[in-house]
Amino acid sequence: MDMMEPIPFINHSWSYQGIDGAASSEELRQARVVLQNELQELLSASLSPIEWYQTVNELHDRIYRKAVELCIQGMVEEGFGRPPVPYAFIVFGSSGREEATLWSDQDNGMIISDTPHEGKEEYFAELGRRMADMLEELGYAKCEGKVMCSELLWRKTLESWKEQLKAWRSDLAWEPVRNLIIASDMRFVAGDKSLAEEWTTAFYDGFRAVPELSDAVLRNTVKHKATLNILGQVVTERFGEHAGGFDVKYGLYIPLVNSARFLALQHGIKETSTLKRIQRLVSLEAVPLTLLDAAGRAFMIALKFRRSTPVVIRGGLQQSSGFLDEKQMKQKQMHYELKDTLGQVRRVHRALQRQLRFAERRRP
Repeated sequence: MDMMEPIPFINHSWSYQGIDGAASSEELRQARVVLQNELQELLSASLSPIEWYQTVNELHDRIYRKAVELCIQGMVEEGFGRPPVPYAFIVFGSSGREEATLWSDQDNGMIISDTPHEGKEEYFAELGRRMADMLEELGYAKCEGKVMCSELLWRKTLESWKEQLKAWRSDLAWEPVRNLIIASDMRFVAGDKSLAEEWTTAFYDGFRAVPELSDAVLRNTVKHKATLNILGQVVTERFGEHAGGFDVKYGLYIPLVNSARFLALQHGIKETSTLKRIQRLVSLEAVPLTLLDAAGRAFMIALKFRRSTPVVIRGGLQQSSGFLDEKQMKQKQMHYELKDTLGQVRRVHRALQRQLRFAERRRP
């Protein structure tokens, strides 16, 4: 599929009955196992990478929505009652970008309505804890960086969120900028969508109000793992369990995600999917087309390689290190395609590094 074609929307609703009908976390986990096996078969059969990722992310969204429902049901049964005010369950990371694989971990949060209600903070703290625990039971590992609705930093009332975003914007140190970058991939999944929409408006209005923020994001963006050496050869892992392999996630996929995100933020694009960000940049004619074309092609290859990394099955669910192994790296075609794609990534990064040097020279 050509990168520049609109992304088709497909909906395999035929297979979601197990999720929608699950009455417990055990049944929901079982439904996930069954559907993942079907999706793994579709991987080698009829679906293009875009269609496959779309289906995988639709699967995750349905599981998240059902998990929220089951957690609230449990709280009602235990006397906590239903949510006292509206809320939104939101996702970040690869889920926020609709690029999660079958083995992605948790990256989520919550926006709680500002409607006054005594005890609402305690209610949602309990719901957030239960959600993070249930998602772990369902096979979504807890986020090492603690970006989860069980954490106060990522579970706030709308007003507190606005204050938090403002605090991150006004401190251009690495950590607050990194949190702002994570936040920019926010996507609504369950609850009251208007809360997420208001959050998004606050995020982008605030971003535009601080001109130097763009350069701070760019500084975070141009740092990445060396992938080609001075002779233009692919740099593989030298030591450890992945020796001879290649880190697809941090060597290929994340540099492209970061580049597209920076350009989207710079031009006020509110899409969170990397491909949609690139398509919107193309339609705005905001960035040289040759650069976007290189980024788009490289990203399609990155998606393909991401789902080609070796998988192990644990408890019926898939896990992957995100590395191509030594055997795969010895396949001529794969090695050639990777080397060529990393050359495109290097072109994109060099253009952004030039932009950063120019911005830094311009600063008083």
